[in-house]
Amino acid sequence: MLSPITLSICITTYNRGNFIAQTLDSLLPQLSPIVELIVVDGCSSDNTEEVMCQYVAKHPEVKYYREQVNSGIDKDYDKAVSYAHGQYCWLMTDDDLVKPSALNTILTKLNGINDLVVVNAEVTTVDFSKILDSKLIRADADQSYTQNDNDRFMTDAGHGLSFIGCVIIKRELWLTRERTAYYGSLFIHVGVIFQQPVLKNIMLIAEPLISIRYGNAMWTPRGLEIWLIKWPNLIWSFNGYSIKAKAAVCPDDFVKKLKRLAFYRASGAYTYTEFKSLLAPQSSCFSTLCYLLIALFPAKLLNMITSVYCAFKTKSMRMALYSLNNSKYQNPVSRWASRVVGV
Repeated sequence: MLSPITLSICITTYNRGNFIAQTLDSLLPQLSPIVELIVVDGCSSDNTEEVMCQYVAKHPEVKYYREQVNSGIDKDYDKAVSYAHGQYCWLMTDDDLVKPSALNTILTKLNGINDLVVVNAEVTTVDFSKILDSKLIRADADQSYTQNDNDRFMTDAGHGLSFIGCVIIKRELWLTRERTAYYGSLFIHVGVIFQQPVLKNIMLIAEPLISIRYGNAMWTPRGLEIWLIKWPNLIWSFNGYSIKAKAAVCPDDFVKKLKRLAFYRASGAYTYTEFKSLLAPQSSCFSTLCYLLIALFPAKLLNMITSVYCAFKTKSMRMALYSLNNSKYQNPVSRWASRVVGV
């Protein structure tokens, strides 16, 4: 039997006063008596508190918790779940939009049996004016997974789960899993989901119910560290999943790593500073030389080369081109390439 509060929408925020109102406005018209909305503010120094107080005054279903110190995104989501009263918790983001009627669709999947419901999303430009990727998770129809489908689930949804807004999880389950070990990982939800024992019942909603602002994450300036070090280390740490499944989420491939580094160099996120602090200490002699050469390659020229490559490859490169054309190294070539693919 479902509890009186079926779903707690748990948002953590930090210095997002310019964005969080849009997120709340997309959610509030869809709320019902069995849904609560919780916002944990990690001691923002902007006008977030002022914005939230205005919403709390008008909407009693919104619960606002302002922390005295910033504990980091992982611990703040853990706090949000502890403050919640719902049978399920949706770990929603503070700057993205929820599609109309999304909550009605979600509530039909919260049957008390599913341990986890994964919500698909579309990826858009920061102003939501253009779609960069129509589906974060490639699924044509809703999917169900049991504890015997752990590899299939990781293969299908692992990459998409890097976006925390996809996650709706049983509160009781969350509270019984190891969490503190994942503080500082930036992906506490992934640690909770993929640790042992594997989850018994999972539902994936194929229809995109969220619009993600691409490139607006607080951690965007740390993209190289996150996606080339933190994320791979986390995915490859999980026991009980095959090498093939983990490689599908995060390929352990040297050539692909070089391509990623070239992209980060072209978009301004990889310099000699990152090479020296992040890559040089843990690399072999040959790898170190390759990483150094990319770090020293003229960034604007690499932006041009990479933009042309993306323009003629496939439309799957729309997000990459959007990043290249919005970087400090954007140029006439990157602008041309962006027009070619419609971004």
